[in-house]
Amino acid sequence: MSETYKGFRPEEMEYQYNPRESVPEFPELAKVRAAQAKKVRETAKSWLNISYGSSPREMLDIYAADKPGGPVLVYIHGGYWRSGSKEHNCNFVPTFTKRGATDVLVEYDLCPQVTVTDIVRQTRASIAWVYKNITRYGGNPARIYISGHSAGGHLTAMALANDWTKEAMPQDCIKGAVATSGVYDLDMVMKISVQEQVRMTPEVAKLNSPFENPPRVKCPLVVAVGGAEPKGWQQMSEDYFNYCKAQGMNVEFLVVPGANHYTMSEKLLDDTNPLTQAMIKQIGL
Repeated sequence: MSETYKGFRPEEMEYQYNPRESVPEFPELAKVRAAQAKKVRETAKSWLNISYGSSPREMLDIYAADKPGGPVLVYIHGGYWRSGSKEHNCNFVPTFTKRGATDVLVEYDLCPQVTVTDIVRQTRASIAWVYKNITRYGGNPARIYISGHSAGGHLTAMALANDWTKEAMPQDCIKGAVATSGVYDLDMVMKISVQEQVRMTPEVAKLNSPFENPPRVKCPLVVAVGGAEPKGWQQMSEDYFNYCKAQGMNVEFLVVPGANHYTMSEKLLDDTNPLTQAMIKQIGL
């Protein structure tokens, strides 16, 4: 009898934990999102490709709120740490800028050129940059909220686990977080095909596991997952929710009806979508 992982046989792992397998139409969905994002980049008031570090990909795009002095939403895109870009994931930006939130889209280096440890460091550095510099772009550093999808959900979790006092910042610098369809189980990564590019090791997995690094920032947190995502992926999000709840976090678990892994961000264009509503409520827009 073959060994199982979280109750799944080896031949089931790709479907459960590799969204490109469970959503075969992902190339078409990605094209739709990229077209939406292109329109935003061409029409929204913005400051593009602002450096927050030394790597060519350590860049931010900042989208101006319709009125200055409001909250800041820092968004970390997904792609299983091996793909994706800020350029193709800003489609939802007008949902929040029209309500008064400055939006910041974070870019980072990708595996296999770097490790997940490097990416965690980079995204934390981007948040520190925002805290220290966003005033000049009309945002309020005392009202920073973060969100991320897929690998970005993992990076959101690791931002909450950071000791921000080492950056000469208050530990409560993040006022709220929304992690959507996150990759929280890093041991699982070593058992599926994305490992060819991610090159996870047991040491890197332990160092960057949200389950080994409890949240230090005790802000409100929403853990969201699509209702059309596989059982294994949904369970991973529910496990992280339960872990955060056990850590004393003010955390909400949200299943977005009908959403698969690649339509979660598109749902943010709909003001009536429960994920959109949860983010608007958390940020106070």
